Amino acid sequence: MSTSLRIKAFAACAAVLAVAATTTATATASGDPDPFARFHGQRVDWHACALGADDELGRKLDAAGADCADITVPLDYADPGGRTLTVAISRLQATDTAHRVGPLLLNDGGPAGPSLHMPLTKSEVMGEVAGRYDLIGMDPRFVGRSTPLDCGWDLGSAPLRSAGADLAAYREEVAVARELAGRCERAHGDVLPYVTTRNTARDMDVIRAALGEDALSYLGYSYGSYLGEVYTQLFPGRTDRMVLDGVNSPERYNHTLLRGAEAANEAALRAWASWAAARHGTYGLGATRAEVLATVEHILGAAEEEPLRIGEAYRLDEHVLPFFFIGGLGSDLDERRAELAGTVRLLARAADREPVEPPEELAGQLEFLLTGAGSAAASQMTAIVCGDVAERRGVGSYWRAVEESRERSPLVGPVANNITPCEFWDRPAEAPSVLDNDVPALLVAATGDPRTLYAGAEAVRAQWPSSRLLTVRGARQHGLYGEYGNACVDKRVNDYLRTGRLPAHDLSCEA
Repeated sequence: MSTSLRIKAFAACAAVLAVAATTTATATASGDPDPFARFHGQRVDWHACALGADDELGRKLDAAGADCADITVPLDYADPGGRTLTVAISRLQATDTAHRVGPLLLNDGGPAGPSLHMPLTKSEVMGEVAGRYDLIGMDPRFVGRSTPLDCGWDLGSAPLRSAGADLAAYREEVAVARELAGRCERAHGDVLPYVTTRNTARDMDVIRAALGEDALSYLGYSYGSYLGEVYTQLFPGRTDRMVLDGVNSPERYNHTLLRGAEAANEAALRAWASWAAARHGTYGLGATRAEVLATVEHILGAAEEEPLRIGEAYRLDEHVLPFFFIGGLGSDLDERRAELAGTVRLLARAADREPVEPPEELAGQLEFLLTGAGSAAASQMTAIVCGDVAERRGVGSYWRAVEESRERSPLVGPVANNITPCEFWDRPAEAPSVLDNDVPALLVAATGDPRTLYAGAEAVRAQWPSSRLLTVRGARQHGLYGEYGNACVDKRVNDYLRTGRLPAHDLSCEA
């Protein structure tokens, strides 16, 4: 189908999609047949998780006593009799049956983050509380073990590339974005309209019904907080206990992912530079914050002149290199900061044109970002974001935004404001979700979170008067519960999951 015809088709089905979420409730109330009955009433075929001897995740799930299943869902909820997909889920069943709450569905963020593993990791921090829930991991539609999507890209860095230093470099980015969008259109144009957060939320409700439950409890991180918000909007009254960690408000969810977070990331970079300067004897990056930042500038400048050679196989250019800095700024834990410092030390040598060999973990990251190894993940993330909030702004608008942001945010501005394949995507079939509800949820956020800004948590708290906000002040951390080692946070969340009672007022924990 051509782009123009598909846009017309999207417009025609948008009104149907807007009410698809409530079709079941309306049909039931009126006595009409449920058009989703075959999905809601499907038999869940639980089975072993391991797909073979080399399936490490599957073996770990099996060893923990978990089981797995594939849930059938419609590709297009406006056409429930049409094409179907499978959504892969895992389950670690409740052991404390006397106090069983029900299913707790888990999402690790992304967009396009596989979450099948999460019953294993979250059961550890939950402790005895885990026994009260069926912990449900879900690979969202087109992600992980669910029906796949891969546009056949030859790089995995598409969602977070830098515009580069000058207009010529930016024009390269325009060409890359246009080419990547075209590849997705040619490979999966028939399904791209349905790779959206709203449809993933609808899949969640099919899972709820197939499990025979009236409501879901939910724990979502980062993008997963947005997914949870969309679910509550589409399916009011079908949530029990909700924890959103690293809260992303709908109005701050955008197709460049980092737009609006430039200042927070630049602040995190300066804080890391101070940390590294205090350990100059270990890393040799500079004895003061200014010297460490000068080292970073030297690395970036060298890549602008000529890509950095890392081993025999990899060349890091100015478009991909900033990811390694930004990717390392999501946590202020010493372990994470040390990993970034080690990488920067190697990059500094490469910037001096010394021969360097990447350690195993860095080599894996380079392969993922620079080759087709990361194609599926990048395709899925891009398809979700573009399917949600793509906008045609004109290629010149991105360059102007990059130039305006560069002085204040020299590292992050050219990434957060760069053009993406969404500029060349078909317009979304549905408008983004707008919250006009009130949900009693526990919101967990750090004041210095460089990914999902604290202001987003405050906005959702204001939107949901029945919710409560648990704040970790002074932390530059993305993802807190079970990930930051903060006993105060872990206890507060577990108390809520155990009792279902929110605190009387907002609370704070020390970093």
